[in-house]
Amino acid sequence: MSDGAQEGSAGRLPARGRVPAQASKSALSWLTGRPIAHRGLHNPAQGIVENTASAALAAIAGRYAIEADLQVSADGEAMVHHDDKLGRLTDGVGALCNMPAAALKRVAFRATADRMMALGDLLDLAAGRVTLVLDLKSRFDGDLRLAARTAHVLAPYRGPVAVMSFDPALIIEMHRLSPNIVCGIVAGRRCPPHVWKLLTPAQRLDLTFLLHGWKSRPAFLAYRVIDLAAVTPRTARLVFGLPLLAWTVRSAQDREQAARLADQMIFEGFEA
Repeated sequence: MSDGAQEGSAGRLPARGRVPAQASKSALSWLTGRPIAHRGLHNPAQGIVENTASAALAAIAGRYAIEADLQVSADGEAMVHHDDKLGRLTDGVGALCNMPAAALKRVAFRATADRMMALGDLLDLAAGRVTLVLDLKSRFDGDLRLAARTAHVLAPYRGPVAVMSFDPALIIEMHRLSPNIVCGIVAGRRCPPHVWKLLTPAQRLDLTFLLHGWKSRPAFLAYRVIDLAAVTPRTARLVFGLPLLAWTVRSAQDREQAARLADQMIFEGFEA
């Protein structure tokens, strides 16, 4: 994995949001050029909470790319938050999809001065200085508003940015609305339990073996680090030439695995 900074306004691609397999890795060097801080460079011991402005600014200071999660609000805003409910790290209770953006932006992260951001706030903070990798969260219920809002907010942005999701429906919608934005798929041999329980048997098969690939047309793949030796990520990388990101790297063993089998890591719990 290269640590060289190869960023810029090339976070978009011409023609349908992908590149030919043989050109993928060189064309997406801005995506793989620096380690990607998972939910920003968060550090609870220092009072820096994931997916906050403080975590984003810490990543920017370290010249890391930033992975951030997006959830949809009741009024269709793209909010920077991993969980679909309040309470794990924040004040309050309730599902984000039932609350308007104005209310969510007042939600405090416990023991911090940070408040929940919308996507536009994150873009203002990044200001093109580092690559952003946006993970669109889904309840796999056919709601495509998050893709629509993400596409709209990213339209004027000129910094390096990529969008990814476990849900191929959101990526297909991103292709339709913003064909020049680079889009990828998040996957593993098995989805995390909170995703797996939402899926039908057919969807589980589809996601496990990337059977949706002919429709979702990913330009890169983010794959669970402990599953990197599986056939699917190796084929995507070595046969189809897709850049491979390893998530989530938390240990020296994970880092060694990612260095051998992926093009870059999405990390947390240490400074890469």
